[in-house]
Amino acid sequence: MTEHVRIENNGGILTLTLARPDKKNALTDAMYGKLADTIESAEFDPSARVILIRGEGDMFTAGNDVGEFAAVAAGKSEGSRNVIRFIQSLARCTRPLVAAVQGRAVGVGTTMLLHCDLVVLADNAQLSTPFVSLALVPEAASSLLMPARIGHARAYEMFALGEAVPAQAALQWGLANRVVPLDKLDAEALALAQRLARQPAGALTATKRLMRNGEVLVAQMQAEGEQFAQRLRTAEAREAFTAFAERRAPDFTKVA
Repeated sequence: MTEHVRIENNGGILTLTLARPDKKNALTDAMYGKLADTIESAEFDPSARVILIRGEGDMFTAGNDVGEFAAVAAGKSEGSRNVIRFIQSLARCTRPLVAAVQGRAVGVGTTMLLHCDLVVLADNAQLSTPFVSLALVPEAASSLLMPARIGHARAYEMFALGEAVPAQAALQWGLANRVVPLDKLDAEALALAQRLARQPAGALTATKRLMRNGEVLVAQMQAEGEQFAQRLRTAEAREAFTAFAERRAPDFTKVA
């Protein structure tokens, strides 16, 4: 499954491409592992001055592979540990992180953007965090970062109702730096990454460390992770994933 993450390092820019377009770039345990390995290794690679994250096809990512969630909810799997490594690697990353986002960015597809330093959205981008709709809770320290970024009211609505935020609204709320036409997305993100790569790396690293405390974010992730793991094994979660598989609306009113 690691072929579903494509890695390129050119001109100081380490590009991570989610390359599973036939499955809407849904992230599997193996993909999380490859992403985590690469981001962790970049900390010790002077040739990786900037990290650029993008998705292949018409969607950035549909988020975590729902099949893996469903297996945990049904008691058939212990679940992924690599997702924890991935989100913690984002929190601790000292390299500038740039994201290029087209189409839908669901769940972790949106929360990972809170760890990126520059976010470029295509004009068709839609950001959503439907954790509660799946009987889960936010992750990736988004329960801390999202309210701080856009305010409690907007953050709560994104989490509790799970409705998608279109690109222009995301820009106005402060979730992105740019919105560009879809056919300009990769060029704009690459241009920004190249500009960062020409900046003094030490000054960029020091600036990022002053702006973000990675260990505080990791502590929040651990608290979220405990709740997430508990919620994933509830009757509500089983109903959510059964309904998803059966392509019907879940009925949480009948769940004790």
